[in-house]
Amino acid sequence: MSSRRIFFKQASLATAGLMVNKNGWFKSSDLIGLQLYTLRDEIKKDVEGVIAKVAEIGFTSVEVFGYDKGKFFGKTPEEFAAIIKKNNLKTPSGHYTMNEFLIKGDTEQLKSTVADAAKMGHDFFVIPYLTDAMRTSLDDYKKLAEKLNVAAKEAKSAGMKLAYHNHNFEFKDWGNGQTGFDIFVKETDASMVSFEMDIYWVTRAGLDPIKLIKENPKRIKMWHIKDMAHKNAPTFDTSGDQDFTEAGTGVINFKEIFKYRKESGMEYFFVEQDQIKMDRYESITKSFKYIKNNILA
Repeated sequence: MSSRRIFFKQASLATAGLMVNKNGWFKSSDLIGLQLYTLRDEIKKDVEGVIAKVAEIGFTSVEVFGYDKGKFFGKTPEEFAAIIKKNNLKTPSGHYTMNEFLIKGDTEQLKSTVADAAKMGHDFFVIPYLTDAMRTSLDDYKKLAEKLNVAAKEAKSAGMKLAYHNHNFEFKDWGNGQTGFDIFVKETDASMVSFEMDIYWVTRAGLDPIKLIKENPKRIKMWHIKDMAHKNAPTFDTSGDQDFTEAGTGVINFKEIFKYRKESGMEYFFVEQDQIKMDRYESITKSFKYIKNNILA
């Protein structure tokens, strides 16, 4: 009888542990993710080697990018997903550039991309970027918000949630304090469209990530973790050296921000680095160790 009680207790604890991870409460290095764009040059040359190295460093999830015409770096979604799974990694999210849909309303691109993303087993389908021509006015953002709602319905039909990943341009003041980000928050369906907050770019735009969380509780489901080297990084000038640095080596107070992960609704986070001044694997290892030892310890 006692052995049965122990069995059911252990099973309950295991199930609870899965629920805890799913809702954004992290223990040890269970869900330390990497956005693979950080290793964009390397992965184009050796997909399997890069994924194996990421797992060896200790990361346990990856956010994918690089989807083009049905493949990731020459691999079908099934092949790419198998490589990730082989290395005991999860891929809860992927970045999918949707220019044909966002500019021309090409629903075929939307449907085919969402279908392939679903083969990866994602929870989130992320729209990661808007070209300059897409965002010349607040009216542009309003039209884009409508398309985000359409994309969210398609993603939902495939078992995923839609998220939008910010840079700094979404926080440009178009007059009377109105920003593109405000439009996205107000004019997208909160039940289907959430956000992936790039903490560096929010900081670079002169905003406080914690304030953004408080203003948008439960809608910021994922975070990008990269640090900013100096407080005086130019807000909207993105030419030249953009002051990126490894997590824990710059001016962003990640320890304080992580206190608000529950209020944010954060489910996953990913280390990312756009510009790196050292060996790329050394860079992501530094960020990984900082997060594991100082944030999640």
